[in-house]
Amino acid sequence: MFGFGQLIGILKKDPKKIVFTEGNDPRVLEAASRLLAGTFLHPILVGNVEEILASAEDCGFNIRGAEIVDPTSYDRMDEMVELFCELRKSKGVTPEQARKTLSQANYFGTMLVKMGVADSLLGGATYSTADTVRPALQLIKTKPGNSIVSSCFILVRPSATGEREVLAMGDCAININPSEDELVEIAGETAECAKIFGIDPKVAFLSYSTFGSAKGEEVEKMSNAAKKAMEKYPSLPIAGELQFDAAVSPRVARTKCPGNEVAGHANTFIFPDINAGNIGYKIAQRLGNFEAYGPILLGLNAPINDLSRGCNASEVYSMAIITAALA
Repeated sequence: MFGFGQLIGILKKDPKKIVFTEGNDPRVLEAASRLLAGTFLHPILVGNVEEILASAEDCGFNIRGAEIVDPTSYDRMDEMVELFCELRKSKGVTPEQARKTLSQANYFGTMLVKMGVADSLLGGATYSTADTVRPALQLIKTKPGNSIVSSCFILVRPSATGEREVLAMGDCAININPSEDELVEIAGETAECAKIFGIDPKVAFLSYSTFGSAKGEEVEKMSNAAKKAMEKYPSLPIAGELQFDAAVSPRVARTKCPGNEVAGHANTFIFPDINAGNIGYKIAQRLGNFEAYGPILLGLNAPINDLSRGCNASEVYSMAIITAALA
């Protein structure tokens, strides 16, 4: 079962570099100091060197050993501008426009990943999700075969046996109303992410209906998406459409869908839209006492993740480990 010790073990064998786009944020500085003490992950802080060092000193955080990169004095800026113009040539971006855009930490940090200076990026402590995702879509782009960026949350809580209960939920943060084909892609990416966290994925496409018990366009969408996913991923246990109780309760599953291998045992949940997903993971977090890690962005060519602007230093630290371990 998932534990951060596993991910740290992976990183100790092959330490990674991670960019923090908000290098002078106290929460980022605290997380960076913890990471530097662990010696398994190398932080790159974007921002003014003097301001970051002063902020760290004021807060009492030791960031000795961190790399601090200032967009206004970066020695490879000409190279970055040239590559940026090439990547955005379809939009007719000029070198002057590129320099102006790259003065923004979110774009600058994303280009550090694109250039191979860093392996991954974590932003969003002060930026919106859109401000983290947009540069990633424009510069890192989606993996071959993927048409969208999606996301999942990993939810963790201790079980009665002392082990951790670990679930995956997607897409709760990016795609507002995904189509059937997009839901198939979300399911595949979420299942692959779940495996990294020790989940043997059993995927439920959720609805207010179980195998046709109710009718409607949304029911049809989830039923069709589940069928398409079964065809695309024949080795992955998938069921749908399912109501949540039928997905997780063996007793309910025996009544509503007897004999189905996923029903009653699902641990990877695909929501019909962002409303349901966002509400669902927050109910699990606030009423079910799950720790929620994410959103973990899926489908990109490199690991780039988004923080909540309400995050604390512990969440920054945890998400940095998760992000780097995906590299």
